[in-house]
Amino acid sequence: MFIGVLVFVMAAMLLVNTTFLERFYELRLRRTLTHAYELIDAHIEQDSGVNSSYFENDFPEVERSGNISLVVTDLDFNTVIGGKDKGEELMLARLNAYSIGLDEGDATILDKTQGYTVQKKTDNKIQTDYLEMWGVLPHSGYHFLMRIPMESIRLSARISTEFVFYIILIAIFISILMIAWMSRRIAKPIRELTELSERMANLDFDAKYTSGGENEIGQLGEHFNRMNETLERTISELKTANNELQINLDEKIKVDDMRREFLSNVSHELKTPLALIQGYAEGLQDSVADDPESRDYYCGVIVDEAEKMNTLVKKLLTLNQIEFGNDKVEMVRFDLGELIRGKVASTKILAEKKGAVISYEGPETVEVWGDEFKVEEVLTNYLSNAINHVDDYENGANGTAGSGKDTDIQRRIVVKTEHAENTSLIRISVFNTGSHIPEEDLDLVWVKFFKVDKARTRAYGGSGVGLSIVKAIMDSFHQNYGVRNADGGVEFWFELEKAGGEQLSEAIEDCKRMDALKDRIDPEGAEARHRGDAAAEQKNRERYSAKTKKTRPEDEVVDAEWTFAETPPPADDKTKKK
Repeated sequence: MFIGVLVFVMAAMLLVNTTFLERFYELRLRRTLTHAYELIDAHIEQDSGVNSSYFENDFPEVERSGNISLVVTDLDFNTVIGGKDKGEELMLARLNAYSIGLDEGDATILDKTQGYTVQKKTDNKIQTDYLEMWGVLPHSGYHFLMRIPMESIRLSARISTEFVFYIILIAIFISILMIAWMSRRIAKPIRELTELSERMANLDFDAKYTSGGENEIGQLGEHFNRMNETLERTISELKTANNELQINLDEKIKVDDMRREFLSNVSHELKTPLALIQGYAEGLQDSVADDPESRDYYCGVIVDEAEKMNTLVKKLLTLNQIEFGNDKVEMVRFDLGELIRGKVASTKILAEKKGAVISYEGPETVEVWGDEFKVEEVLTNYLSNAINHVDDYENGANGTAGSGKDTDIQRRIVVKTEHAENTSLIRISVFNTGSHIPEEDLDLVWVKFFKVDKARTRAYGGSGVGLSIVKAIMDSFHQNYGVRNADGGVEFWFELEKAGGEQLSEAIEDCKRMDALKDRIDPEGAEARHRGDAAAEQKNRERYSAKTKKTRPEDEVVDAEWTFAETPPPADDKTKKK
């Protein structure tokens, strides 16, 4: 469009130049003739005559600059100026003819005053047009004739028009080049800004304006970059806030679901013992049991059911603390072998009541990392499950009656420690003879309140929470655990990280050196640190003392619930990885 406007302007200039330049020259020459007329009249007086010095020295310059030819005659038509050549002689003859009115027919009068006449005249002899001024000088009364060839005007106009035409062509060409260069220079950053805005609309925050510049486009590009960064930061903050909101919402939904599930399960678990307690209490109230033996039986059932409810509530509180992270995990290095031997010894009586033999297979000393009290709780749950579900071959350890095995050692519980293959972990397993767990229930034994054979579960006081506590503890350790159907029974297992003695000693020595360095740097804070260490050590002693005061092994018994399969499935290992 800009090029079109430029071409239009240039064409208009050429048209104006072609149409009006000759007339402009003509007007300019008429002014030149008028000016020469004034100069001639000023230097010719009637009394003093012609100023020869002026016409010889100064006026020729006027003639040359205007291409003027001049002749002057006195009152008697005698030549005063001019007549030196043939052309001037012809002008003198024409002046005489004009003066007496003999030669005016073919002239075009352009201007006429009292002193002179300006006209266009064609010289038929030489076929040339002239611009003429003739008349009488006011001061002297002399006759004069001046003329300028019109051909020189037309030639000048043509030359000027041609020159302007070429100039216009050159100007258009240069303008096109400059416009193309400027357009490219302006369009490039504009195209870049267009692409940048499109990428920003697609949330591509890597897009940046790189052309630079101090002009308005460069400033606009910088503003785009700043807007891009601000937009990215704002969207990032919004996404973070939305993510946190979604997490909080999911957590709230999860908590609500867990609360509903918890209330439903607890209500279900408490319904039966509460019904028994109510029934036997009403029986006592109605004097159904008159003899002391019956009253003792009724009271024993009520106490037993109350103890079961109390145990269930305690276990649920423990599980709740572990699942919600309220029970802090304290990772320490301890002797797992010593812990296992102690637990085997404490549960030996319970195993013997079931007619089972319990044993430990593994090294006497096994150093591991973990929370010793929680590991003891996991081991207690596994041993409790093994005792509650230990069975002999005759009752279907392999699902076949009358296997012909030696009945003296048919019921066995084996606790074993060994290195996990290709790892630095220690695997602890608890095996008991008995029926396999149904294949479809292997993954469900870790679920809270899961029961398959509810009648048998209630017979030994199970609540379906024990293995859920094991799962929560091992998840807090970020270690593996699982269950599998082994040959002749069921094996539960879990893993702990082995503690290297050399690395621990080096770590202890490093800690001692760091403590000594802190004491030297900050002597005033050393005493406070020592008091804190002493308080922590006292707290650990109190925890251990409270643990060793347990007098009822039955309180440590936690259960897992499954049914005895009619036909045990093939041996399999269902492992929970964390």
